[in-house]
Amino acid sequence: GWHDHTKHPYIGYGHKLLPHENLTADITEAQADSLLRADLLERYKYFRQYGKDALLLTVLAYNVGHSRLLGYGKRPKSNLIKKIESGDRNFYEEYISYRCYKGKPIPSIERRRKREFQLLYIP
Repeated sequence: GWHDHTKHPYIGYGHKLLPHENLTADITEAQADSLLRADLLERYKYFRQYGKDALLLTVLAYNVGHSRLLGYGKRPKSNLIKKIESGDRNFYEEYISYRCYKGKPIPSIERRRKREFQLLYIP
């Protein structure tokens, strides 16, 4: 969704302002779209080795962070990544498990995950 001036430091479609950026919340939809595409391209580099699953993982990482999926420090790889790496193509449940906020399932996030999966994975 669209982030207005009340969602600082996020603008447009969820772009987090970086220290060197001088953008404001009153950007155009075209500018927001450009920022979103640049952000997704930046995250895609973490997932390109996953082939046909790379875009799905990139979109999820845009919302939850790539380290939550790939692991970092003491955080292990996610079950979703482990399943994909093992060659198991049945990972729908693992994908939609990223529907919680503060440990509680949120129906709107679950709907989003299901729609993402449908758009980006089901032929």
